[in-house]
Amino acid sequence: MKRIFYDDKTSIDTLLKENKMLGTKELFESVQGILYDIKANGYNAVRRYTAKFDGIDLNENEFRVSAEEIEEAMTCVDEEFIEAINLSILNVEAFHKKQMLSTTMDESEDGIILGQLIRPIERVGLYVPGGTAAYPSSVVMTAVPAKVAGVKDIIMITPPGKNGKINPYTLAAAKLSGVTNIYKVGGAQGIGTLAYGAGPLKKVDKIVGPGNIYVTIAKKIVYGTVDIDMLAGPSEILVIADEKANPKYIAADLLSQGEHDKLASSILVTFSEKLADAIEIEVEKQLKFLSREEIARASIENNGAIIIASNIEEGISFANAYGPEHLELAVEDPFIWLDSIKNAGAVFLGYYTPEPIGDYFAGPNHVLPTNGTSRFYSPLNTHTYLKKTSVISYTKEAIIKKGKYIEKLAEVEGFTAHKNSITVRMKDE
Repeated sequence: MKRIFYDDKTSIDTLLKENKMLGTKELFESVQGILYDIKANGYNAVRRYTAKFDGIDLNENEFRVSAEEIEEAMTCVDEEFIEAINLSILNVEAFHKKQMLSTTMDESEDGIILGQLIRPIERVGLYVPGGTAAYPSSVVMTAVPAKVAGVKDIIMITPPGKNGKINPYTLAAAKLSGVTNIYKVGGAQGIGTLAYGAGPLKKVDKIVGPGNIYVTIAKKIVYGTVDIDMLAGPSEILVIADEKANPKYIAADLLSQGEHDKLASSILVTFSEKLADAIEIEVEKQLKFLSREEIARASIENNGAIIIASNIEEGISFANAYGPEHLELAVEDPFIWLDSIKNAGAVFLGYYTPEPIGDYFAGPNHVLPTNGTSRFYSPLNTHTYLKKTSVISYTKEAIIKKGKYIEKLAEVEGFTAHKNSITVRMKDE
């Protein structure tokens, strides 16, 4: 891991300016071509891309996961997993229920009624990465808040394996989380299918969920045709650790993100070079025992960094500038620093709150803004699946009393028809 001192502003600025969400012009054009093809040719295009990228030829009848496939998956997973995923679902459901909004109506003394209708989005598409890996946690994090919000149709897509099937743990999580229908498609072609519809899969109103650079670019292109949750890049963790932090714990936490992707970023900010040395030794020691050692090693070596700061204030200043997806405050009395945190997807407090607790179990969502976008994006939440409609009602008395102000504003903007719609009512009265 490269080592940077906080007062080395050139190196710090370079770290802050890195952007792993920018695809090349060629990549953008490639994704655009795939989306256009699906929009024009429907399932025939989806079938071609699934054969090309996933190595499996699926006819239209095999596209949707059948009830029999789901039941078969339920018999393949172990009881310990069922217990764990059900507890995770309960935690996620309880947390997201607290975020639910209600319709409001307020009446003034003039008889004016102003309000806001809260309605769930009717049809959403969940993107769940798949293929050779299983991500049941991503199913829970995207499906459960949609169910809490009252979404009627919760559609999930995920890439099929070489055998044409979906990982049984992913299917089991989908069944238990309330997913309505599941389709075997991934990548940019999957996003196109959700946005435009193809075969039996009708287009959705919103697309949520994390994916690779192809998925992210596709979501960016279809935004406007449908809504999206956010543009998510490779995973990130920033750990601020004081001299009392356990090197073994911190190394494990840094590697927990490094194993996601060779482009993932694991950054440590500490005030002790002795601790930095000990953590580097632990990282090397633990790497050798990881099933995804090659990926984690590439991530740590290419994107990992240790920043030596003078104090926690400098660490938090860097964190706010960086805006990490995951921020761990592995320091004594972490709560006293919480008000100082301005930009982060999720904050993990104390020596015994590693990031994977949030990934799998605690309840807050693990679909989080990356690449500094916590400056304006929020974690996926219940509000993601809700839409708001304004309600306005004026009485005769109210328009007589307030009409002259509306007329004046319309007049200043040069909209005489706007003004007249008020004037004709006031003259009649």
